Formats: sequence, structure tokens, C-alpha cells
Amino acid sequence: MTEQPKLLSGDNPQIPKGEGQAPVTAYLNAVPGWKQSVCRKLDELIVAEVPEVRKAVKWNTPLYGMDGTTWFTAFRCTTNYVKITFFQGSDIDPVPPETSTQPNVRYAHIREQDAIDEGLLRSWFSQASALPGEKM
Repeated sequence: MTEQPKLLSGDNPQIPKGEGQAPVTAYLNAVPGWKQSVCRKLDELIVAEVPEVRKAVKWNTPLYGMDGTTWFTAFRCTTNYVKITFFQGSDIDPVPPETSTQPNVRYAHIREQDAIDEGLLRSWFSQASALPGEKM
């Protein structure tokens, strides 16, 4: 039997760093409760909108990019919501609602009771994928 990943604060799974689909799948499989369906939907929407997307997990966070070295979006679990990061979010229209201490970074939060606006998210993912990525 494979040992389940440790859950960090906010039920965010602790997943080893890795490139490609396998570590992202491990992350998605380890997310508990309602957050798992939200994370799976985000992954599905990103892939649907950006079929050539590259995936990785770093710092217990799934990252999505175009070239494997720069990233346009990520998400992670927190206690009360799933936090979506747009690394160049200030250049997206409409700008995602949550601010950051970094001027270009914007966030969107999805809580358990929230309806997922698939059209808006797909637009954000499409726009973000066309912007310069964040090197990590």
C-alpha cells in the first residue's frame, strides 16, 4: 500500500517536486474533501484552454506554464478556499480580485459554497498563458 502524502496547513498536500503529469496527479489525488473537486476542475479547465500546457509541482503547488521553466498560473489549498495564482494577473482583463504584495501577481479564491465561473476562469487561463511567465 502506498503511503498517503502528508497534509500541510489548509489541507495542502505535501508532494515531492517533479515535472509533468505524474506529480500533478499525485497532488490532485491527495487533496481532501470538496477542495479536490475544485482542484480537479481547475486542472481540467487549464488543459482545455491551453492544451500544450506544461505541468510541474514545486513547493507543494501545481504549476502550469508554456515552456517548463516559466509559469503563468498555479493553485493550492488553504484552510477556507483554493487559491489560484496568476503571476502576471495585473495584465488580465478583468483583473482577478485578490491583490498581492507583488504588483503583478493577482489571486482568485474559490470557497466551498462558490459557483465556479468556468468561462471567466478559461478566459483568465488563456490570457495568462499568452503573457510572459514567472521563472521559478
